[in-house]
Amino acid sequence: MQLGGLHHVTAVTTRAAENVAFYTGVLGMRLVKKTVNQDDVSAYHLFYGDELGRPGTEVTFFDWPHLRVAPNHAGAGEISATELRVRGSEALDWWAGHLTEHGVQHTGVKERDGRLFIGFTDAEGQRLRLADDGGEGVAGGIPWADSSVPAEFGIRGLGMVDLTVRELGPTAWVLAEALGFRLVGEHEEGEDRVAVFEVGAGGPGSLVRVIEQPDAPPAHLGRGGVHHVAFRTANDEEQRLWRERLRAMGLGVTPQIDRYYFRSIYFREPGGILFEIATDGPGFATDEDATHLGERLSLPPFLEGRREEIEGRLEPIPVAGGASRR
Repeated sequence: MQLGGLHHVTAVTTRAAENVAFYTGVLGMRLVKKTVNQDDVSAYHLFYGDELGRPGTEVTFFDWPHLRVAPNHAGAGEISATELRVRGSEALDWWAGHLTEHGVQHTGVKERDGRLFIGFTDAEGQRLRLADDGGEGVAGGIPWADSSVPAEFGIRGLGMVDLTVRELGPTAWVLAEALGFRLVGEHEEGEDRVAVFEVGAGGPGSLVRVIEQPDAPPAHLGRGGVHHVAFRTANDEEQRLWRERLRAMGLGVTPQIDRYYFRSIYFREPGGILFEIATDGPGFATDEDATHLGERLSLPPFLEGRREEIEGRLEPIPVAGGASRR
């Protein structure tokens, strides 16, 4: 039993329309599912990914407009950066020019630990990196053919997440002993201690970078923050075994929850960060044709009877051509 790598990251936006415009129009990702937060049906849940939203390519957002006045406060106990993978230094050179063209401030191409990357944020302060995956690691996704970004430079999925905690040991214990990650590097960055872990096939698509900052204030989730990170498991049965393992190790974990497009279990690691283990399937073509993903509001069957009520509470999202759709 082994996790397959990163499944998705779920973050917070307060402006759904602008979020869609940036992640599809500027970053060139595909909006593969427009649905609602099943625990708060007044909020959109937007899923971006490769051409089909394959596991490991997804960045998702809860739209919580009430947090417009509450920016994320960085600190300990949070997912502090999301890395997106591209292929080759030429891709990063292209992205540097592309981001500049669209008015996105960025670091330019930098190198750390032998890997090239560009750091930047979206308009709400979401901390992002584009990094060259070197053609290595977990199999990447296939960029959408209709993307605004040329396929050879397209985002191929998640490469790594950064976690910031006050104390490395307890989080490292969960990653290594509970979840089966391997420690592949440890070093100092200024006053911070950093440890890098991988799981499954290893490399980009499976990496977690833990940054220890003993004096960091507690993080407070707001707009531009990340709600949780999910790791991949193959199916319901393996997920059940993971749940049993986590419970046996004294970690409080939810029952298996049917999210319709995948199944989920959640638990909070000792550093305060919410982890999820999600199944690879059944996927986003369950209720939409693959050629029309994300074009309309999708609701799981148990919410379909409330469609009129739910749509009435959502602000329409403008789409290309000036129309608006829920």
